Amino acid sequence: METNTRERLGSRLGFILLSAGCAIGLGNVWRFPYVTGEYGGAAFVLLYLFFLVFLGLPILVMEFSVGRASQRNIGLAFKVLKPNTKWNLYGHIAIIGNYLLLMFYTVVSGWVLAYCYHTAIGSLAPLNTNDVALFFTTLLNNPLEQIFWTALTIFIGVGVCSLGLQKGVERITKIMMIALLFIIVLLAARSLTLPNAMEGVRFYLYPDFSKLLEKGLWTSIYAAMGQAFFTLSIGMGCMTIFGSYISKERSLTGESINILILDTFIGLMAGLIIFPASFSFGVAADAGPGLIFITLPNIFNSMYLGQIWGTLFFIFMSFASLSTVIAVLENITAYGIDVYNIPRKKSVITQGVLLFFLAIPCVLGFNILSDFQPLGKGTNILDLEDFIVSSNILPIGSLIYLFFCCYRKGWGWENFINEANTGKGIKFPKLLYGYVKYILPVIILVVFVQGYIEKFFK
Repeated sequence: METNTRERLGSRLGFILLSAGCAIGLGNVWRFPYVTGEYGGAAFVLLYLFFLVFLGLPILVMEFSVGRASQRNIGLAFKVLKPNTKWNLYGHIAIIGNYLLLMFYTVVSGWVLAYCYHTAIGSLAPLNTNDVALFFTTLLNNPLEQIFWTALTIFIGVGVCSLGLQKGVERITKIMMIALLFIIVLLAARSLTLPNAMEGVRFYLYPDFSKLLEKGLWTSIYAAMGQAFFTLSIGMGCMTIFGSYISKERSLTGESINILILDTFIGLMAGLIIFPASFSFGVAADAGPGLIFITLPNIFNSMYLGQIWGTLFFIFMSFASLSTVIAVLENITAYGIDVYNIPRKKSVITQGVLLFFLAIPCVLGFNILSDFQPLGKGTNILDLEDFIVSSNILPIGSLIYLFFCCYRKGWGWENFINEANTGKGIKFPKLLYGYVKYILPVIILVVFVQGYIEKFFK
């Protein structure tokens, strides 16, 4: 194993921000705040944090450990650690999951770039409430415009990854993430100074346990489990590649906790932007794309200097989405480098061209192919791609990492613990062996099965 030629990240901060950038995405902005408000504010946050630590953290540490020990991308990591077995078959399935994710995520990121541009030049400022909704519908109905913004998203990702790991991926992501943190704090401070803002804060963060019971205790628990599980992008090798780029100076549990804290902070701060503003202007903070592309533009249009605040918001959104695109694109680029020995620039350009064509069905799903409703009435190709990734590849992949790291037929518990606990910092508790080997897989299976129940039987 030629570890001496492996690319390295230049700093610990770069690793934390890059990994957090992969986890932090559009779901942090439109899903986390809404679900938190719907399920009892701070009461739900407490449940979410519990599951984030006991459900998401162990698998995150395992992904990093597999990457750092193997010094390889998911395409070869299992093969290096457990040669002459069938474990490595999942590496190729995981890469398919990365492609599927980018097939719709680049399209949605393109919408964000479009809104960033149109808000900055004032296209939305003179529009009334109905016209703002029509603006979004018009965008979805125009395949050529969507293809342009999707292509721009992919071009940016390819440009960053082609510059190299340190000079491109790490440097640009660090700049975007630091700018993202600055902008989100600025936007939250502005939102909190709006009239009636504290009512929004109360709705968002006041611990109302009665709402948990109103929704049903199991439903609330499952919602918290689901949010904690899917927020970290674990299970399809995105974190494995970043583990392969870091040294053994720090233990992986401590670094994973830092990433969890940053991811949670962004989600909470997004709520402090959305709910005070929504309550101040008497607008319901609905979930889904409508919140970002219809509700919030209307709020910015009603605000003093709203064009500036709106532009800042969509810059923040662009950084959140592009950091994920860059991180996942780096993973599939590394797959080409590790598995097929393709030079970086050739690998990333090949992936970019391939992704452009693979993203087109998602674009067409909102217009030319809108009659194709694969998951039932009102669904589209994006919903199908998202369902395959979120409800199948992520939970199944997480189970595979658990089995690989806990069972002797895989890499084994001792190998995992030794790798995870190498270096300074918080160690992974060995007493959790029984929990991660026997209990955690059952919890993930429950999340997996419940995902199908929610999708097809409710």
